Amino acid sequence: MKLTRIAALSSSLLLGAVLTLTGASTAQADESAALDYVALGDSYSSGLGAGSYGDSGSCKRSGVAYPQLWANANSPSSFAFTACSGARTGDVTGSQLGPVNSGTDLVSLTVGGNDAGFADVMLTCVLQSEANCVSRVNQARGYVDTTLPGQLDSVYNAISARAPSAKVVVIGYPRFYQLNGSCVVGLTETERSAINGAADHLNSLLAKRAADHGYSYADVTGPFTGHEICSSSSWLHSVSVPNLGESYHPTAQGQSGGYLPAFSSAV
Repeated sequence: MKLTRIAALSSSLLLGAVLTLTGASTAQADESAALDYVALGDSYSSGLGAGSYGDSGSCKRSGVAYPQLWANANSPSSFAFTACSGARTGDVTGSQLGPVNSGTDLVSLTVGGNDAGFADVMLTCVLQSEANCVSRVNQARGYVDTTLPGQLDSVYNAISARAPSAKVVVIGYPRFYQLNGSCVVGLTETERSAINGAADHLNSLLAKRAADHGYSYADVTGPFTGHEICSSSSWLHSVSVPNLGESYHPTAQGQSGGYLPAFSSAV
């Protein structure tokens, strides 16, 4: 009799646990499904370098960029992908905020690198002397200190005005080089170190400004560690003359293995 009661009790407890877990899973699924998600920003959000651009033209929105991968996995109730390669802060406020409104629950954003002139920094470092490279890097760092903060505030204020209840995730940029890595030609270690330092400097500003506005910040330097240019398993394109625009941008694996988990954790 006791054994029968114990078995019945165990079955009830097990059934209750299953129902509880099932209810939690259902609630999580319902929560994701109820989200209205908008992905804003520059080429690191659009997915330049990852391929599969479809009919997005010069915006280079990839079907394997982290916003699309997250939407595929979570099935939000709506998903608007307006990030565009080459975008600066003014482009985000001027042409990307259309889908952002009071019903928006989640916004992702990478922006600031183009404003600071990082593409020109890379071009200078590849084509000119070490001294010119370091000078151009320092010029970009000065822009990050003096001008970019106000530009970021304008973007963040515009997002908050349109979607005051949205969770906003600002995502940073990777370090580009593994120092003392496998590269035997190309930039000097001094140039590589200067470029990495500038990326860290920009990320520090992004993190601070995001926090000042009550936003979350997703750091991708951790996931990309060991996968920089000059590593044995790079998730970033090095300089490629046929596809110069994709240089220093994440590959498809960089989007799925670097940006996606950083964004998912922040969400």
